[in-house]
Amino acid sequence: VKPMTPRCSVPKAVPVGKSASLHCHENEGFPKSTYSWYRNSEPLPPDSKSSKSHNSSYTLNPATGTLVFHAVHKGDTGRYSCIATNDAGFAKCEEQEMEV
Repeated sequence: VKPMTPRCSVPKAVPVGKSASLHCHENEGFPKSTYSWYRNSEPLPPDSKSSKSHNSSYTLNPATGTLVFHAVHKGDTGRYSCIATNDAGFAKCEEQEMEV
């Protein structure tokens, strides 16, 4: 079963240096979906160490769809969206702005 459009929650504004949690979830897809996050239409690698765009530190859990920034900085500002994917297809939530 193809995933439904996931529900994404992205904080509107986060103070510099604070942590931020972004969530993405859908429960129609079978087999269970895996989740990937995008910032300004660029995929965020599952491991922040391999992110060459900037030195952001975050944890991305593809199984739960949770993206946690440990300490945000200005470079983390942007439009975030998430894609739920399984063998039957994928679905994407609307982009949401996060301001730092």
